[in-house]
Amino acid sequence: MSTPTRAVILTVSDRCSRGETTDTSGPTLAALTVKHLQAEIAHSECLPDDLAALAEFFTRWSEPAKKIDLILSTGGTGLAPRDITPEALRRVMHREHAGLMDLSRLRCLQKTPRTFLSRGIAGTINQTLIITLPGSPRGCSEMFEAIADILPHAVETLRGDVKDDGRPTAAASGADNAKVIHHKD
Repeated sequence: MSTPTRAVILTVSDRCSRGETTDTSGPTLAALTVKHLQAEIAHSECLPDDLAALAEFFTRWSEPAKKIDLILSTGGTGLAPRDITPEALRRVMHREHAGLMDLSRLRCLQKTPRTFLSRGIAGTINQTLIITLPGSPRGCSEMFEAIADILPHAVETLRGDVKDDGRPTAAASGADNAKVIHHKD
């Protein structure tokens, strides 16, 4: 990608937000985002499992003026009563992208069937892709790495940098200098 991906990392944890434990998942996810996507981490934060606060965070960091391409959250995607990160995102997202998490779960299945216990979702607000991942360092790492290879194309497409209309004769045109993707299938 020509312009670096700008990412935000959100850790969702009651205990971390109160300072009772150290956040290890957020820093792990940030390091992987830099490693795999050469991303610039624009912001990291830790919030409690609070529906309104999480929805507000997703909305605020997806404002077009902030130019954030990707928000990755870690935590709040399990089966515990306070795990409400997917519900918070569903309140504010414009479009859901279930396929990303389906792919992540399928690719992680070889390591553990517990991957299907994660209720994580993915979706967009404006031109920002938001992915909700498990709260453990291992869980968020494995599920992120399972889809890291396709995230650059997703970000480019959301930005409008890709002209992908399926025509075999498609070519970049105009001032937008969009990249054309030719599919073999």
